[in-house]
Amino acid sequence: MFGKLTLAAVPYHDPIVMGAVVGSLLGALAVLGLITYLKKWPYLWCEWLTSVDHKKIGIMYIILSLIMLLRGFSDAIMMRAQQAMAVGASPGFLPPDHFNQVFSAHGTIMILFMAMPFLSGLMNIVIPQQIGARDVAFPFLNAVSLWLSVAGALLVMVSLGVGEFSKAGWSGYTPLTELAYSPDTGVDYWLWSIQISGVGTLLTGINFLVTIIKMRAPGMTLMRMPLFTWTALLTNILIIFAFPMLTAALFMLSLDRYLGMHFFTNDLGGNTMMYINLFWTWGHPEVYIVILPAFGIYSEVVATFSRKRIFGYTSLVYATAVIMFLSFAVWAHHFFTMGTSANVNIFFGISTMVIAIPTGVKVFNWLFTMYKGRVRMTTPMLWTIGFLTTFVLGGLTGVLMSIPPADYVLHNSLFLIAHFHNMLIPGTLFGFLAGFAYWFPKATGFKLDETWGKRSFWCWLIGFYMSFVPLYVLGFMGMPRRMQHYDNPAWQLPLIIAAVGTLIIAAGIGCMLMQLFVSFMKRKANADTTGDPWDGRTLEWATASPPAVYNFAVIPEVHDIDAFWDMKERGVAYARPDHYEDIVMPKNSWHGFVLGVVAFVFGFAVIWHIWWLAAVTTLGMIAVVTARGCADDLFMVIPAEEVARIEDARVRPALPGSTGS
Repeated sequence: MFGKLTLAAVPYHDPIVMGAVVGSLLGALAVLGLITYLKKWPYLWCEWLTSVDHKKIGIMYIILSLIMLLRGFSDAIMMRAQQAMAVGASPGFLPPDHFNQVFSAHGTIMILFMAMPFLSGLMNIVIPQQIGARDVAFPFLNAVSLWLSVAGALLVMVSLGVGEFSKAGWSGYTPLTELAYSPDTGVDYWLWSIQISGVGTLLTGINFLVTIIKMRAPGMTLMRMPLFTWTALLTNILIIFAFPMLTAALFMLSLDRYLGMHFFTNDLGGNTMMYINLFWTWGHPEVYIVILPAFGIYSEVVATFSRKRIFGYTSLVYATAVIMFLSFAVWAHHFFTMGTSANVNIFFGISTMVIAIPTGVKVFNWLFTMYKGRVRMTTPMLWTIGFLTTFVLGGLTGVLMSIPPADYVLHNSLFLIAHFHNMLIPGTLFGFLAGFAYWFPKATGFKLDETWGKRSFWCWLIGFYMSFVPLYVLGFMGMPRRMQHYDNPAWQLPLIIAAVGTLIIAAGIGCMLMQLFVSFMKRKANADTTGDPWDGRTLEWATASPPAVYNFAVIPEVHDIDAFWDMKERGVAYARPDHYEDIVMPKNSWHGFVLGVVAFVFGFAVIWHIWWLAAVTTLGMIAVVTARGCADDLFMVIPAEEVARIEDARVRPALPGSTGS
């Protein structure tokens, strides 16, 4: 009845795992108890869990991302601590199987369940307001995307206490992930969590591509779009083209594991290298899926806090587009060591070098924007400057590794780990944290505390260098990656320094949590109702903070690349429209949340071979989708009188170019 699921699946014998499970359960129970004590369940259900408002969905995405950041970073702490201790006769505290699960979970969580939800959250909060839209193109689909992402993340979390996670790395190379080498449920947890959340990500890509193409305000041509919207547009094109390849690869791997097929087994016509090609044909564009939006955030932040228009808007747009196209032409540099021909290595080595050129163009654009500007060292600006100095170092090491002979020597060493983190942490995480601080008032109505924000930045920056510069050194010293234990005592000191750096980053995360707490306690003093407190530069400045459910009472008109500067230069005064019209908005819907719950149960059932439950949940998902399709009360009308009342209750500037209705 329960398939492979037995009480033996709970790792009672492992005190580290059980401590984490008990701690997680106590934390969850405390939150649920607080909600119950405050009698907030009806509010939570009506206003959040069933919401199709893009702003609330964005906030929930970011909450999910921050939770997964804590989980993924706890894995990083365990890895660094294990390697700092496990030299010679000392075995450390993590057995090999557990260590393999930890580094596999760390990579999977940080890329797919921290960075991707953070990206989706920022796009949800910002893009409709930047383009002058009242919502995304498909609001219900937006909610489905969120809850599918939550379902995938929950499967990863459940693997901590029921069964185990994959031991084959975040990339899941075959044949390690085939049934002969991984007969347990770890690979299945990895596989189905990615498949379910990946469907949500693909739906998000389609949704935002249509939103940006079809729902821009009057006058907003493509070359008048804000740069964050431009990078999001190109990112969603990447998602639509790249994620189906991952879905196909994982589907074929599922057929290998569940039905005994041989797509990737090198038996009966199978080919292990096919999986690796498919994975990295998705995997390298995925790097740019999470980095390109961060580039858009840096463009917004640099212009705002330099008090200047962005330098070279057109060149930034074209550089981003070039990066998007080239990201599909470099995937084989991830396996230079696997025996491809010299001609193939030459092509991919040159394409890897070439992709550095448009990235360099962007760096110079940001520097020239700051040149002779009135730079304000706010928290978002500090994240941006930290990115500029750190990302260049990672880019230089990337150019080094684009040379196939050099990569052949360094590929399986900690040098590659240092390079990879040197690109993704400043290139993605610093950008998302800059955007988090920059747009937080727009989403919540109050600013984040600057003192704690700056403390967090300095801990992150110092901790980053202490954590990863020693790994560059260890790479040159010949230390392989993914080592649970080693016998060379010369490697221990750099690993201890790296472990200390990880603790400093942990202090930075602690400062972030304290920043949220302090800011919430002082939210009334820091409240902002006059628009963007950072003197924002695109259409989101023209709404209150937080905006009403409809964003814009009157759809704005756009006359230039930068609506804010255009309005100032044209001398358009803040003016209330003469009258408002009725606004039609989508109603909240329970279907998305329930679909996510059923998808989670389906994933759990398939992982443990509980086939009757898998069949029931499949029918359940069909029933929920059918019920949504048959529903006839999907929209609500906000009367013009109510819109006028809402707008009069808010202190807000007029819309760019509005002289009346």
